[in-house]
Amino acid sequence: MKTTELKDMTAPELTAKSRDLRQELFNLRLQQASSQLEKPNRLRLLRRDIARVETQISALRNQPKQG
Repeated sequence: MKTTELKDMTAPELTAKSRDLRQELFNLRLQQASSQLEKPNRLRLLRRDIARVETQISALRNQPKQG
């Protein structure tokens, strides 16, 4: 996921994306616990994507109100 994609999203879209990524991370952790995880690197990428989304959400919150 690129940051340019995130900058075009609204706060509700980012929140939904964060929720989806966290759900996927949860599912991958369950697979890892049962030794069925095929791509362990995906966990790392998901954590980074979640961090990017959360950073963009906080940037939107701290942005001064316009209008």
